[in-house]
Amino acid sequence: MNRQIVRLIIASVVFATPLAAISQNDGHGDGHQEVAHEDVHEDAHDEKFVPGDFIMHHIADANEIHFWGDVSIPLPMIIYAEGLGFDVFMSSDFHSEHGAHGGHGPSYATGPSTGVEYTKGESGVTAQNEHGEALNIWDISITKSVFGMLMILTLMIVMLRSAAKSYTRRPGQSPTGLANFLEPLILFVRDDIANPIIGKQKAAKFIPFLLTTFFFIVGCNLLGLIPFAGGFNITGTIGVTIVLATLVFVITSINGNKHYWGHLVSPPGVPALVKLIVVPIEIFGIFLKPIVLMIRLTANMSAGHIIILSFVSLIFIFNNSYGAVGGIGIGIFSTLFMIFMYFLELLVAFLQAYVFTLLAAIYFSEATQEPHH
Repeated sequence: MNRQIVRLIIASVVFATPLAAISQNDGHGDGHQEVAHEDVHEDAHDEKFVPGDFIMHHIADANEIHFWGDVSIPLPMIIYAEGLGFDVFMSSDFHSEHGAHGGHGPSYATGPSTGVEYTKGESGVTAQNEHGEALNIWDISITKSVFGMLMILTLMIVMLRSAAKSYTRRPGQSPTGLANFLEPLILFVRDDIANPIIGKQKAAKFIPFLLTTFFFIVGCNLLGLIPFAGGFNITGTIGVTIVLATLVFVITSINGNKHYWGHLVSPPGVPALVKLIVVPIEIFGIFLKPIVLMIRLTANMSAGHIIILSFVSLIFIFNNSYGAVGGIGIGIFSTLFMIFMYFLELLVAFLQAYVFTLLAAIYFSEATQEPHH
């Protein structure tokens, strides 16, 4: 998402004036100028700016990491064609019918091992054999979000292990360097989230998961805010948040005690007829909780990116409608508002990690609490 913002703003300001001058040509001059005038209008009509397509393209996952302009890094494509085997190649091997890489239409590549022809379009990758028949495939390629997750997880392991080793090297002394930076966050999760909500005795086995979740979400959120770093939107990808929510659901279900399941299946003191209504609602709530976790994190992180890209889109909309003056005027306003949104997104990056970790701790507490008499 960040990879295009500055480039688009600069482009809109630089090219707004000449484009407006051409479109407002009074008709004087030779025939060559008139032809050029018509060509500009035809090109503008053919390449009409569609804000929705622009926004969704930049927040969606991809098989390459695009930095700016034509600078990008292709990622590995790993595809299994049933009955034929695996194909491993780079996403740069996909080419359109005109021979150019990428483009708005479908692109094609031939599997180096199986010879299968793969087609990549808006709906994903499909395949067909030499007879033109569709093949069942399993696409387990390394996408931009997967690459970002692996990078964050590697960084977490290096940072947290380095911090842990600093305590063993300097026992009983105040932390320094990286450990000094991470300690307040670790103590915050332990002392302000896990222990008060779950209980000090029971929280010990949940703290490793809560800490991992907190740092993972913070790292992914901050990675998506680094300008020209590839425009990552990891926690805005529904597949990532589904896995996080599923882990919370599994841990809650496994650690649920008799009191927890007993209240769900047969609430005490409730008439039998009322149980027919209450029990299905309670069971539905078991699955609703992780769904809420998933939707909240995905929607909030994607919303910030969409808002920023929407104000980028306003530059081109006003430029097309009101010429260079409109484009430059709204460009100044959009730039100032985007700066404000970036600072707000920094707060949201930590806030959403806190909310997800807090709700996970609450669910663990409900599953492990003892009956009160």
